[in-house]
Amino acid sequence: MFKIAVLPGDGIGIEIVPEAIKALEAIGEKFGHKFEFTEALIGGAAYDEVGHPLPPETLRLCREADAILLGAIGGPQWEELPVHLRPEVGALLPLRKELGLYANLRPCMLFPSLLGASTLKEEVLQGVDIMVIRELTGGAYFGEKHHENLMGGGEKATDCMTYTSSEIERIINLAYDTARKRGKKLCSVDKANVLESSRLWRKIAVKMAAENPDVETTHMYVDNCAMQLIRNPRQFDVIVTENLFGDILTDEASMLSGSLGMLPSASLGGQVGLYEPSHGSAPDIAGQGKANPLATILSAAMMLRYSFNLENEARLVEEAVNEFLERDYRTPDLMEAGKKLVTTAETGDIVAALIKR
Repeated sequence: MFKIAVLPGDGIGIEIVPEAIKALEAIGEKFGHKFEFTEALIGGAAYDEVGHPLPPETLRLCREADAILLGAIGGPQWEELPVHLRPEVGALLPLRKELGLYANLRPCMLFPSLLGASTLKEEVLQGVDIMVIRELTGGAYFGEKHHENLMGGGEKATDCMTYTSSEIERIINLAYDTARKRGKKLCSVDKANVLESSRLWRKIAVKMAAENPDVETTHMYVDNCAMQLIRNPRQFDVIVTENLFGDILTDEASMLSGSLGMLPSASLGGQVGLYEPSHGSAPDIAGQGKANPLATILSAAMMLRYSFNLENEARLVEEAVNEFLERDYRTPDLMEAGKKLVTTAETGDIVAALIKR
C-alpha cells in the first residue's frame, strides 16, 4: 500500500490532480499496486477554510505519507493578504523547508509530436532532453528580508541571498549522481562575476568537478544560460543552479517542450517526495475544462520512479502520454490546426485508458 497525500490547492489544481489520480489508479489496476489517496487543504483554499495556507493537519498528513501530489496554489484574491499568509509564501516555502525538500528536479524533454507547438524552430528543438536541478530551500527566497520606510520619504526593501557550503555541496552531489545516470554532462549555473553567494557556489563547484572526473563539467553565468537555452538547448544534459535562478530558467525551459503544461517536477531530499506540475494555478481558465493535466500526470510518473522505485510503471505512464499526443489529442494550450481538442477530464480518461490497454 502506497499512501499519497493529495493537495489539489487552488485554481486549476482541483481540475488537474484528479486526472493524475486516474493515471495512478490505472497503474494500480494493471500492476496490482494499491494506492491510498488522502486529500487535504493547502494554499488559498486552506486560508479561506481555516485561516492559514498550511494547516497543521496538512503538514502532519504530508509527514505520514509515502509521497505528496500537489496541484497548484495562489490567485489574485489572496495577493493582498499579509505576506506570511499568502499561499506561495505561507504554504509552499514552509512545506519544502519542513519536509527537507532541498532539490527540485524538472525534466524538460520534447515529445516528437509537439515539435510544432514550440515557438522555436524544429531544428533547434530536435533531441532536447534536459534535467534542471534547482536548489530549493536556500537563496533569496529563504534569506533574511527587511522592509523599511526611509526618513524623508520613500521605502527600502532587502532580500538576502544566502548559501552555506553544505547546502551547495549536497545539491551538486545530487546533480552528479543524476548526470552519471544520463549523459554524464553537468553545467553548473551561477553569477559569480557579481554575487558573493555565487562566488562560493563556483568555488565549490570547481572543487567538486575535480572530484568527479567521469562527468564533463562546465560553468556558466545565468544570463548566458538563459540565452543558450534558446540558442542551442541540445548542449545541455543536467543543469544545477540555485533557487532564484532555477525558478526562472525552468519556466524558460518549459517553452522548449511547447507549453508550461508539459513540465512536471519532483521535490526531493527528505523522507517524502513532493510531486507537482511546474505551472501555476491559472485562475483565468479555472473551472473551464481547459487546463492541461499532462504535467501533473507526468509528475505522477516521477512519483512512481523516485518515491516508489517503480521504473516500468513510470515509463508506461510516459509512453501513454506520448501516445496521447501521437494520436493528435490536444488541450487548448497545445492546439494546432487539424488536431483533436479535448478537455482536462477527457485527457485524463484517454491517458488512463492507454495505460490499461
